[in-house]
Amino acid sequence: MPHFKAPEAEPPTKAAPDMLIRIAPVLFVLMWSTGFIGTKLGASGAEPFTFLTMRFALVLAILAPLGLWLAGPRLTNAQRGHAMAVGLLMHASYLGGVMWALRHGMASNVSALIVSLQPILTAVLAGLLLREQITRTHWLGLALGLIGTGMVITPKLAAAQSLGSSAELGPLIAVTLALFAITAGTIYQKRFTTGIDLVSGAIWQYVGGLAVVIPLALMVETRHVDWTPGVVGALIWLVFVLSIGATGLLMLLIREKAVSSTTGLFYLVPGVTAVMSYVMFGEQLTRLQLAGLGVVTVAV
Repeated sequence: MPHFKAPEAEPPTKAAPDMLIRIAPVLFVLMWSTGFIGTKLGASGAEPFTFLTMRFALVLAILAPLGLWLAGPRLTNAQRGHAMAVGLLMHASYLGGVMWALRHGMASNVSALIVSLQPILTAVLAGLLLREQITRTHWLGLALGLIGTGMVITPKLAAAQSLGSSAELGPLIAVTLALFAITAGTIYQKRFTTGIDLVSGAIWQYVGGLAVVIPLALMVETRHVDWTPGVVGALIWLVFVLSIGATGLLMLLIREKAVSSTTGLFYLVPGVTAVMSYVMFGEQLTRLQLAGLGVVTVAV
């Protein structure tokens, strides 16, 4: 009697990652948008680098045991160095710039809109550095994005000029530096750390971030923290939802998709953040700023 071998079933582990990749963009936008709200709450009770030191340390306290339990591939010294460089750019520099700006008076919806220029900058730079295709639409998007952002920050620049101080200009400079930091970090991530295990890579990224924020907290801050319910809640939320959840999704999307298409998701963040910031803080945009938000959205 002939023996018939039953067809092998599709490995069940393959569907889960595919499903995660499909829903990751929606989850990422929702999670990332809450980051500006949580960061503003955290900035109300702690200085930026002091808060980020606590945040990164808590993330490492969670990820390090997880990495040991999963027993992922051991990273080479070069891979660790690349991961730490990503952490310096995407965690310490980006988050530090945004939090400094929010602590010094910038509205969360304005900061979200400025850093939403990242997809345009990334598309252009990725084309030049990673040889991803740059179309005329990318250049048009860059022009529209710059125009829209200019409309949003014009009232801030006018306020700075009328005050004759850096009260408004300082936060704009800080969030602009944050924009370039996350853009550079995204491209560096795609270029040098695509093949690195996500958990192992994340651990060394936060090691790199801590190596920057701890000295800054010690040198330029008082390290005083007002342990209000809002600050505690923001710290917990940012650790689990942003530093582990949203950042993990971003690294997954960068690994699985082109950099330019992944960062296009950031265009959706300002609108979601604007709604959240209005509900949480009563922050409103002027007509010119609302028009600028519309122009930046069209840039997608």
